[in-house]
Amino acid sequence: MTTSSPAWGILGTGGIAAAMTRDLQLDGHTVAAVGSRTPEAAAQFAAAHAVPRSHGSYEELVADPDVDIVYVATPHPQHAPNALLALAAGKHVLVEKPFTMNEAEAQQIADAARAGGLVALEAMWTRWLPHMERLQEIISDGTLGELRSVVAHHVQLTNPDPAARMLNPALGGGALLDLGIYPVSFAWDVLGAPNQVLALSTPTATGVDRQTSILLGYESGAQAALTTELDAAGDNSATVIGTDARVELAATFYAPTSFRVVDPKGHVIETYESRIDGRGMQYQARAIERLIAAGGGEDVRLPLSQSVAIMGTLDTIRERIGLVYG
Repeated sequence: MTTSSPAWGILGTGGIAAAMTRDLQLDGHTVAAVGSRTPEAAAQFAAAHAVPRSHGSYEELVADPDVDIVYVATPHPQHAPNALLALAAGKHVLVEKPFTMNEAEAQQIADAARAGGLVALEAMWTRWLPHMERLQEIISDGTLGELRSVVAHHVQLTNPDPAARMLNPALGGGALLDLGIYPVSFAWDVLGAPNQVLALSTPTATGVDRQTSILLGYESGAQAALTTELDAAGDNSATVIGTDARVELAATFYAPTSFRVVDPKGHVIETYESRIDGRGMQYQARAIERLIAAGGGEDVRLPLSQSVAIMGTLDTIRERIGLVYG
């Protein structure tokens, strides 16, 4: 492995892989190689994104001596095996969300990374966006008072083809893992670990969840009301409510956006407007590169233990609604 600035290998050639590659290059990171299941797909991606080398298998990619970090961008069921493949080859991993299909798989990745002295990080890019960093500062300095509730939505009109990934239970389809991960992770970020999980869902004809509503309860008495849906378009806003003020995050809350801090009388205390280059995925890249430069460890914004526990919350939600993948 190199000792200078770490070089990236892109594992997978779908839309999210392309978006991440663009932001990496825009931000000055080194993308050394891409790997796919076929040489043709890898070569096509490399040509489209000016990536120097392409590999016709994931095994070849993780064996590339010039690759330090592997970005896992395959469909949900492949996240765990692909991440474990890279870790076994001595590579750090940034794994697309949802981190895995379930808590047990997430724990496998955490255990392998720790055993190998490697960095593994969930690519929940929202955590490192500047507006979310500012939100955490506002919460920490007590501006909101005692936190009472989080309300967040991720409602999106997606591909209606029953043969496509979003509706395919074998690929972890449905609203929950693809879209619902955002409000669930956001609630965890603001309020921490819930001690109660309630959920109500409506299935699609293929058996995955079309629409799911989630209520999380906390020992403090706070609550999070979260909704996700895959066949309608919402504004995807969010609100954090405290006894002294609230934060109103505009659409789309999990991407670079604006927010207002409003007191109980409706007076605006602060406004924030995101101004960044690209989509914003480069901030998670900076986070994992900082950890590597520091000699390893876990990021305080999203430690492995929390990624594992969030998958546990998603497992519980699936149990509540009877959602089975396979």
